[in-house]
Amino acid sequence: MHILFVHKNFPAQFGHIAAHLIQEKGYRCTFVSETPAGMAGGIQKVQYKPIGGADQQSHYLTRTFDNATAHAAGVYAALKPLALRIRPDLIVGHSGFGSTLFLPELFPAAPVINYFEYFYHPHNSDMDFRPEWPVLEEDVLRARTRNAMILLDLEYCRAGYSPTEYQAGLLPAAYRPKLRVLHDGIDTSFWRRSAPAVPGERPAERVVGPHRFGPETRLVTYVSRGFESMRGFDIFLRAAKKIYTADPRVVFLIVGSDRVAYGGDLKFIRDKSFKDFVLKQDEYDLDRLLFLGQVKPAELARLLSLSDLHLYLTVPFVLSWSLLNALACGCTVLASDTAPVREFIRPGETGLLRNFFDVDGFAAAALQVLADPEAYRSLGEAGARLIREHYSLQTIIPRLTAFYEEVAGAA
Repeated sequence: MHILFVHKNFPAQFGHIAAHLIQEKGYRCTFVSETPAGMAGGIQKVQYKPIGGADQQSHYLTRTFDNATAHAAGVYAALKPLALRIRPDLIVGHSGFGSTLFLPELFPAAPVINYFEYFYHPHNSDMDFRPEWPVLEEDVLRARTRNAMILLDLEYCRAGYSPTEYQAGLLPAAYRPKLRVLHDGIDTSFWRRSAPAVPGERPAERVVGPHRFGPETRLVTYVSRGFESMRGFDIFLRAAKKIYTADPRVVFLIVGSDRVAYGGDLKFIRDKSFKDFVLKQDEYDLDRLLFLGQVKPAELARLLSLSDLHLYLTVPFVLSWSLLNALACGCTVLASDTAPVREFIRPGETGLLRNFFDVDGFAAAALQVLADPEAYRSLGEAGARLIREHYSLQTIIPRLTAFYEEVAGAA
């Protein structure tokens, strides 16, 4: 069988399953993306470039659809001269970029599976979750038009899937019968807790860059692609100050970029970044807040293994990979009590939850854990077990393979 994967990035959500299909099933896989053409792990890569797209003269409310159409047109143009040679049995693409929309015109016999990551809602959603950051009227209206390409994909695909129940539940009910909930999978051979030198004992020394921490130090991790309100960066810092003020042993290891990856924070502040804005709101001890920037995955796995407590906050939105990686690494997790988180964190079983806005509650819960981290280690162990048993690649890849084969066989 020949499967054509479509995503603007490579390998994105499809790298692990494509590698498995090639190595274990002997299938042929082609991947169309904006990255350079060539071969990668047996996957044939085809490069496309968007054709057209929005500019400053485009209507603000239609720019997302304009750009999605540009991607779809670019994918079509890149594959058209290769159509007779490629001839896939199945097409799998990420909806939202619109990149599979025109492909049935090239490959009418190949059913399309779309991966649906997020469906926008203007109310009772990520957009209006934080009342201190009021959503602009133009963004409320745009939330509806941002779904245009996703709705087209829902209509034209043979089947679709979302990684979590929360994300699938955002999609229109009329299309639910053709949708599955299938996570991308976590590589638990990579994301796992490093074994201590002496089982059951705290390491004598933990090293983070130039810093060396003895067994008395309490290390708290926070990971986010960008420092922004959607991931509760401001709530985190306010809680962090209360924590390190109450317990001088605590040091925070903060991983991420000084940018806003999601949301419109920069529309409401005059500072260069949301991080700068938050730091100006109070006096913070930067010797206790170690901003490590972006780190490579292997280093992140090591840092998570050193963690005594991992803090994670999010508004109702796509769940961060960092939470699942932290769970897989056996971290004791204290997270925001929001819908996407509740799917993975069961209070007192796989972690702890507090109201997103409850700074005092976060601080109090963290201090309780940090007073005796080993007493809460069972939460981290249960979280790691949850990922291994239900979300590991070993569990997920057979399900994805069966789903792909089912849809392709029904063509």
